Amino acid sequence: MNHWIIAPIILPALLAPIIGFVMRHDMTLARVASMAGTVALVAIAVGLFVTAMSGPQVYYLGDWPAPFGIVLVLDRLSGLMVLITAVLALIVLMHAIATGWDARGRHFHALYQFQLMGIVGAFLTGDIFNLFVFFEILLIASYGLMIHSGGRERMRAGLQYVVINLAGSTLFLFALGVLYASTGTLNIADLAVRLAEVPPGDAALERVAVMLLMIVFALKAALFPIQFWLPGTYANAPAPVAALFAIMTKVGAYAILRVHTLVFGPGIEATDGLAGDWLFPAAVVTIAVGALGVLGARRLMPLIAFSVVGSMGTLMIAISAFTPVATTAALYYLVHSTFAAAALFLMADLVISRREVDALSTRPATLQNGLFAALFFAAAIGMAGMPPLSGFLGKLMVLDAMRDPGEIAWAWSAVLLGSLLTIVGFARSGSTLFWKSTAAVVEAPQTEAGEEAAPAPGPAPASVAEVAPTVATIAVLAMLTAFAGPLMQYLDGTTAQLFDRGSYVAAVLGTGEEG
Repeated sequence: MNHWIIAPIILPALLAPIIGFVMRHDMTLARVASMAGTVALVAIAVGLFVTAMSGPQVYYLGDWPAPFGIVLVLDRLSGLMVLITAVLALIVLMHAIATGWDARGRHFHALYQFQLMGIVGAFLTGDIFNLFVFFEILLIASYGLMIHSGGRERMRAGLQYVVINLAGSTLFLFALGVLYASTGTLNIADLAVRLAEVPPGDAALERVAVMLLMIVFALKAALFPIQFWLPGTYANAPAPVAALFAIMTKVGAYAILRVHTLVFGPGIEATDGLAGDWLFPAAVVTIAVGALGVLGARRLMPLIAFSVVGSMGTLMIAISAFTPVATTAALYYLVHSTFAAAALFLMADLVISRREVDALSTRPATLQNGLFAALFFAAAIGMAGMPPLSGFLGKLMVLDAMRDPGEIAWAWSAVLLGSLLTIVGFARSGSTLFWKSTAAVVEAPQTEAGEEAAPAPGPAPASVAEVAPTVATIAVLAMLTAFAGPLMQYLDGTTAQLFDRGSYVAAVLGTGEEG
């Protein structure tokens, strides 16, 4: 077995309690440990990404064979998701340290590492029950990160976030109970084998489990009609935390791809077509909700949060087809939208910390107004899907994949009109923040004697260390465009492996030797 497969889970799992109990009173030491651990995670993720190209590999915990033991599975899809998570985590951590966000709470770095453990574990697990376990780990950590540094509005949004996700966790347990009662297993590969043998007329319980899991995963992915938790949560979370949360909605998208393709998807007569029939119209409405939210936003953070909702709708339209071509387009757009959302949240933190409010209203121009305007412009065109950044290619591939006569009108109309409204919303907001604010005039304060008082000291200009993470995320978007050809070749192979149910099942249910 390749023991490096478990390393991305073990590393943050060991580091988090050490930081939480030993280093919580020494911020410098906690920063060094957290940064070192995240850099090591990136290095491990790169190694696994390369290793996954040779085929699926399985790690059997305790050397117990599947389906009786716990297994972790490394393939091209899980390797890609772990790499995205590690790179994003490093960029966000650099921003949190440079801006001092991590120092506003004692346990930021411990919670951050637990969060990474949960996200990475969800991508690597080969068992649906352990997918639930890792969901709960990342959600518990995200509760703490969500209310980091406190505040009334943040606590209120955090309470809503907790309640919604507890409801989702309850449904998840119901789905697991129904699935286990009907099949006798929760191992993903074993489920694929057993469900293929179930006659369609005897699959009532299995169909119930399919829909329950779809609701749970749609909740995690902020899909209509259960997307309402995301705008309030992301808009009130600390900006670096919201940037990391950009990968959390992708956990839901990944779970839909993994489970509903391998276990319930094409070729499984008992459950084939159930997910896509519900997913497509929900995705279309999600794009509309996101676009209208961007157009009507009056604050910067809700504006970005609604753009994330719209991007998830675009992603889910491609996933709902459950075809190789559409899945390849979905994977490219998934990578793009993760870093585009992170770039916007990191940029917003730089702007809001110097404007003191995130209202989209005319105020005196901030220091480095031109720099912030350029960052906003680049991140906005990335999210809206305009050339030359990767959003344009991603949406173009999604549109090209959605040519089915029954879907093309709805899919193309939703994506194109949603993009237009998003562009208008970002253009209006950008002009208010950086153009109109440049000409804003503020009267100088006066003393009681009528003389002009010395102006209050303003915020310091952003340092290179503060700006660099935002620039790095935008650079990733540019690289996704420049290296679109090689990336698409990798994603084509990833899609082929995802739809090759036989090789996955053979690797997991084999003799226990390295795949």
